[in-house]
Amino acid sequence: MSENAIGYQLEGRVAALRFDDGKANALSHAAIDGLNAALDRAEKEAGAVLLAGRAGCFSAGFDLPTMKAGPDAVRSLVSAGAELLLRVYEAPLPIVMACSGHALAMGAVLLLGSDFRIGAAGDFKIGLNEVSIRMTLPLFAVEIARDRLSRRHFHRSVIQAEIYRPEGAVDAGYLDRIVPTERLAEEALAEATRLAGLPRGAFSETKRRARGASAERIRRSLAEEMATLGGAS
Repeated sequence: MSENAIGYQLEGRVAALRFDDGKANALSHAAIDGLNAALDRAEKEAGAVLLAGRAGCFSAGFDLPTMKAGPDAVRSLVSAGAELLLRVYEAPLPIVMACSGHALAMGAVLLLGSDFRIGAAGDFKIGLNEVSIRMTLPLFAVEIARDRLSRRHFHRSVIQAEIYRPEGAVDAGYLDRIVPTERLAEEALAEATRLAGLPRGAFSETKRRARGASAERIRRSLAEEMATLGGAS
C-alpha cells in the first residue's frame, strides 16, 4: 500500500480524509495506523470528519494477505480494526462517510460505525459477505449491525450475507442516502459542514449515551473473542 493512502485536507471546519491505495482500499495495519493518525489530527483542529474512498471503491475490507498469514496475524489485524471501529463509533465529533463505490466486509462495518453515510449511485456492492466466504462474522461487527441496520434486514445481512446495491443499502441501513457520483463529494462535504456546526459538548455526550451500552458490550467480549479468533471479516 502507498504510504500516502490516507490523504488529509482541512475544508473549513471539516477534516476531509481520502482513503485511496490505488486498489481495493484494503484495511491493512498501515491503513489503520494512517486513519488513526488522521483522526488524532482532526480531533484537535476540526469540528467534523469526512472520510471518502477512491472512485468505485470505498473499502473491500481487511487486507487479504494478512488474513491468510495465520491466526496470530488475523488476531492482530482484526483487533486493530475493531479498535478503529470503536473509535469511529464513539468519536466526540461527527464522522461522515462518502461511500464512493463497493463497501464489503470491514468496509461495510465502518459505514455502520459512522454518523452519516452518503453513497454514490451505481452498480456497487455493499454488505457483510463473510458467511458466504466461509468466515464467521466477529461479534463487534454483529453488534454494530444490530445497532445500525434495519430490523427487517438484520438477519438477511448478518446471517444470510445478503449484498445490496446502493438503493437497497439505504433501506437496509448501511447508507442514509445516495446521490449521483458527480455530486458525492459536494454533498458529503455539505453534510459534514452542517454537523460541524453542532455544539460539540452536547453532541459528544448525547452520542455517548446513545452508543455507550453497545460499545461496552463490544469491549467486554473483544479480548475473549480475539483469543480464539481464527478467521474474521
